[in-house]
Amino acid sequence: MKALDLKHIFHKELDVIYGKNEVESFFFLCTEHYLNIPRIQLTLEPEFTFTKSETGTFFKVLEDLKKQKPIQYILGETEFYSLKFKVNEHVLIPRPETEELVDWSVKCHSERSEESQIKILDIGTGSGCIAISLAKNLPRAKVYALDVSKEALAIARKNAEINKVDIEFIEADILKLSKDSSLWEDVALRQMGLFDTIVSNPPYVRNLEKAEIKPNVLDNEPHLALFVEDEKPLQFYKAITKFAVENLKPKGQLFFEINQYLGDETKQLLIDSGLGEVELKKDLNGNDRMLKGIK
Repeated sequence: MKALDLKHIFHKELDVIYGKNEVESFFFLCTEHYLNIPRIQLTLEPEFTFTKSETGTFFKVLEDLKKQKPIQYILGETEFYSLKFKVNEHVLIPRPETEELVDWSVKCHSERSEESQIKILDIGTGSGCIAISLAKNLPRAKVYALDVSKEALAIARKNAEINKVDIEFIEADILKLSKDSSLWEDVALRQMGLFDTIVSNPPYVRNLEKAEIKPNVLDNEPHLALFVEDEKPLQFYKAITKFAVENLKPKGQLFFEINQYLGDETKQLLIDSGLGEVELKKDLNGNDRMLKGIK
């Protein structure tokens, strides 16, 4: 089947769900992923034809997209901060907003004079996108990454190998660690000492906000990493902030991605904890999305 004919079928079946531009993007992502054929080649070769097997693969993708399965899960990978990451149903698909958080952290570290190795902890690492991006861009840093999910950590370890960075992964529940500091010693990591930076993109979507979530996210991505109870929307922020106050060095930095609707409340939480120079930062869409505090 000609590539142009197959692309036409994609548009006919999917435009009503996703819109023309996104469907176009899906099609060319697939040609690059499955066939290693760049978009420009198909533009220059309008008669380019897929084999029967290749066409079958695309029709399977089409069926998954009609069910609103995310293209990143279909392909099993995505790009984040110019790096490749494996993803599956056990980890969140990295978002552009989180790239902004990473970029802010990288720039803040670049402004500091670093005579010795700095220590960074990523809490709720998921795919490892934050920890790995920081390790890749801050080669003098020793990076640790914590998650409660064994399945997520398996993906994160693969991503660290793919991107050739050395990260120490920790399976632990931050909610329990913050309540009982002795558990941190049981994790056998006390020898790490205090951290220069703690960064986290914890679950922050309230159940009452589910109506705003698209079906492709709601029906596919892990709820454990997305949602919090309406009556306890800041439980992870409280736990991580308490942990940070106890485990950051003086002048150590805490970075958060936050719920855009709870910017002021989350900022006040950091102020009340005794952190200084608390800064609330908007993302490129103008939403309150990031916080930084200094011990």
